[in-house]
Amino acid sequence: MSVGFELRGRVAVITLDRPEAMNALNLAMRRELNERWAEFRDREDLWVAVVTGAGEKAFCAGADLKELGEFYRSLTPSERRARWEVEPALGGITHNLDVWKPIIAAINGHCLAGGLELALACDIRIASENATFGLTEVQWGIIPGAGGTQRLPRLVPFGRALEMLMTAEKIDAAEAFRLGLVNRIVKRDELLPAAMALADRICRNGPLAVRLVKEAAWRGMEMPLSEALRLEQFLADYARQSEDAQEGPRAFAEKRPPVFKGK
Repeated sequence: MSVGFELRGRVAVITLDRPEAMNALNLAMRRELNERWAEFRDREDLWVAVVTGAGEKAFCAGADLKELGEFYRSLTPSERRARWEVEPALGGITHNLDVWKPIIAAINGHCLAGGLELALACDIRIASENATFGLTEVQWGIIPGAGGTQRLPRLVPFGRALEMLMTAEKIDAAEAFRLGLVNRIVKRDELLPAAMALADRICRNGPLAVRLVKEAAWRGMEMPLSEALRLEQFLADYARQSEDAQEGPRAFAEKRPPVFKGK
């Protein structure tokens, strides 16, 4: 198995486990990731996921270009387009697999190309001090094809995103933090504990409300403000009708922690 799946209470820890290849994503890993993300999405007992990379060198160095190149050369352009329309893309969550539960990327070492695209598809990114980031595809004559050209400019200043995309420049953790690409930087040995502490903090909140907040925020980014506000009210009404919405005020009145069920 090249993808670890460990359960820690209501948190799923998904580990890219191919350190000898800097956790580069080959076809076997991609299939495993698709299965693991779908399992996390569908299990009611899992509320938050943390994704990280095994070893000291890399979170993920991107796709295994040799294997991936051979695979795509075996397909016609129409076959490639047909697969893109229906199958989860690189990393599982970058395209065609909506997961509205929170996902935290715990990034150690190199986070490059498809590895950065996977991290960009997560909701929160925590980096170790040795982390490096880059969308390096153009130096190999290809372009980021798993969301990099779309998500990076939505997250960091547009001109800076274009510079990274067009130069294949790598940046360090400090610059990533300055740009807003990562939420915080921690020491290497504190990376997973910091991600777990954040996941546990999220798990103390109403899980249905957290998922609806994520959906409202992500979908709203693609809408004019007036439409996004309507979406927000639609999802807010849905949340108000839930059992959790009754439990929250009741727990507040009774001066106790709420016991949420995600219903």
